[in-house]
Amino acid sequence: MTDETIKYDEMVQDALIGVVRNLLIDTAKHGLPGEHHFYITFQTTHPDVIIPSYLRDRYEEDMTIVLQNQFWDLKVEEDFFEIALSFNRNKEHLSIPFEALLGFFDPSVDFGLHFNSEIDATVEIAEAEEVEEVAITSADNTEDKTDGKDNIVTLDAFRNKK
Repeated sequence: MTDETIKYDEMVQDALIGVVRNLLIDTAKHGLPGEHHFYITFQTTHPDVIIPSYLRDRYEEDMTIVLQNQFWDLKVEEDFFEIALSFNRNKEHLSIPFEALLGFFDPSVDFGLHFNSEIDATVEIAEAEEVEEVAITSADNTEDKTDGKDNIVTLDAFRNKK
């Protein structure tokens, strides 16, 4: 017998990644409007992530980049995006597959998304807890904790718990 279960979690994940993809496409064409800026967290351990080795050494598991004032060459494809950012006054090129995304946050409107990457999907989820706060680590490794009122969408609530 075949598995006839609708995979809602995968459908929602694809839709949420589509939101980020569309935002990045618009940003590549028109820039960021008003006070909008994006924090994008991704897994540095994903096999298709391309970042300089010194950044991979410094951010062994995940990294958050900030798209605000200084970013260049933003290019968005179906499965990944490329961008150039400044790290310690050096312009570096990054290539990030959408399936490596862990989080997206726009603090100007208090909007965020939480993703479960494909690598994480192999780990059995024992508990699903509501997201009460999000910690964002910027490139200089400082933390900014929100007040718990973020519009975070987490897919854990949709996961099949075994």
